[in-house]
Amino acid sequence: MKAAVVYSSKTGFTRQYARWIADETGADCYELKQAKRIDFDRYDAIVFGGWACAGSIRGLKWFRANMDRWKGKKLTVFSVGASPADLPDIVTTLSKNFSQRELEQVKLFYCPGGLNYEKMSLGYRLMMRAFVNALKKKKNKTRAEERAAEVMSSSYDISDKAYIQGIAEGLKD
Repeated sequence: MKAAVVYSSKTGFTRQYARWIADETGADCYELKQAKRIDFDRYDAIVFGGWACAGSIRGLKWFRANMDRWKGKKLTVFSVGASPADLPDIVTTLSKNFSQRELEQVKLFYCPGGLNYEKMSLGYRLMMRAFVNALKKKKNKTRAEERAAEVMSSSYDISDKAYIQGIAEGLKD
């Protein structure tokens, strides 16, 4: 199966997962900004990876705009975020980026990445700092909120190649 992996990455976590998927499956790997120059007719499967921010998947608009043209192809989307993979509703939240019809065409995965404040733009860095400060100041925090405020106070990396296995297996069918 000939596959293409296209990704949008802000701080490098999504890029790393895209490269892991491409290396594992032999897929071609492209940054989203290259995608307009690629002939996707030659691919049997298209994988899109975007970074998660407040429940939305960045760069997904391009993928969704092309889904009708890719009927009959295996379509996969993975999103990379700062949250651990074991949050109970993370895929449900991310699925809200699609219509019901689109969800029937695409397999959706979540891969934990992390935060890299050093690679964030000033705007995102300020937004994240404000969010962490709000969590810290919140009264009657849950244990999960306390832990999130603690962990998100500095850069961290929880990415793991093991999270690509479901994606890679789907491309080998």
